[in-house]
Amino acid sequence: MNQQNTAPAAALAAERAGDPLAATDTGATLPVDADLLQLLTPAGVRVETPENATYRERVAHLDADALRGLYRDMVLARRFDDEATSLQRQGELGLFPQALGQEAAQIGSGRALAPQDYVFPSYREHGVAWTRGVDVADILRQFRGIDHGGWDPQAHNFHLYTLVIGSHTLHATGYAMGVQRDGLVGTGDPAKDTAVVTYFGDGATSQGDVSEALVFAAVNESPVVFFCQNNQWAISEPTTKQSRVPIHQRAHGFGIPSLRVDGNDVLACYAATAEALERARSGGGPTFIEAYTYRMGAHTTSDDPTRYRTSEQEELWRRRDPIDRLRLLLEAEGAWDEQRAAALDAEGDALGERLRTFVRGLGRPSTESMFEHVYATEHAVVTAERRWFEEYEASFADDGASRTHDQHGGAR
Repeated sequence: MNQQNTAPAAALAAERAGDPLAATDTGATLPVDADLLQLLTPAGVRVETPENATYRERVAHLDADALRGLYRDMVLARRFDDEATSLQRQGELGLFPQALGQEAAQIGSGRALAPQDYVFPSYREHGVAWTRGVDVADILRQFRGIDHGGWDPQAHNFHLYTLVIGSHTLHATGYAMGVQRDGLVGTGDPAKDTAVVTYFGDGATSQGDVSEALVFAAVNESPVVFFCQNNQWAISEPTTKQSRVPIHQRAHGFGIPSLRVDGNDVLACYAATAEALERARSGGGPTFIEAYTYRMGAHTTSDDPTRYRTSEQEELWRRRDPIDRLRLLLEAEGAWDEQRAAALDAEGDALGERLRTFVRGLGRPSTESMFEHVYATEHAVVTAERRWFEEYEASFADDGASRTHDQHGGAR
């Protein structure tokens, strides 16, 4: 793709190739794709057009303090990502899925939520978890194998991570139908009316579960927002091999309104989500948002993206970094300085130190713990597997004496 060529023909070719932003040169103007909502360019310039006026109104209340808060959220979310990745490389975590480059989509949408709204994430929504008050250190319990999720979903209205691709969209839709039946939609009480949001990636839209969720949400006019972070890669498969049209257009076939937003623009993500949540809470039914972004890291730490994408493409998206974009706006509007930057750096360092100490203090999970909490009650299959495992362990007896295990579950 040629980022410098802004001719209409090149722009159309770029859109057909799956990148509506490729026709943008310095980011000083809107992309040719008119369906892509953008309020802030990669150069940190506010976009003001007649078409985005209603969305600009939705972020007009975000003063300098609020913008600095969004920036802090994104910076610390990335620091969490970096630290977790390093911990995995050091052997402290079994696996970790990065959200690098998707901070604007997650923080912008997450900060638009009301306390009573409920979130069903997949497994990469670390930034959304941050906005819901989840201690991000607890996220790492799952990736160390300590448990299946280290936080109380009811305390944060943030469900546990779902590793089965797309299945949680049905959970979200069912929950939203329950919210309707509980009379928590369209009452006019802003502290009572509730919406549900489910996050998933572009690859999940190829799963049947997502299609079924869209059917149920549409016919029941359920208060659910489908937030698709199109990071352009379903592991090693590009979006262009998953869909012939922009992903948000799939919602039209279900009768669900949809919007495509610049996923690296935190203001646009906030505004789009605020609109969708308002529609849901008032009884207007579901909305599908496609946040067009890019997965700067690997799918997980077990993946090698150099095998299927180019460094040139990665560099192009580095110039669209969502954090840099907001910092440029803050600097241009006199809302950022070296003192604030130093304080945020120190806060990031403290977070990193806390995460390292926390993870290393967890120890190793006992091998027997894999059989716990699989089902709410005892299950015959699990019971049989536990007994087999006990016999297997006993078979390693040394001179007729069974091995003992230390407190970390290791044999000695």
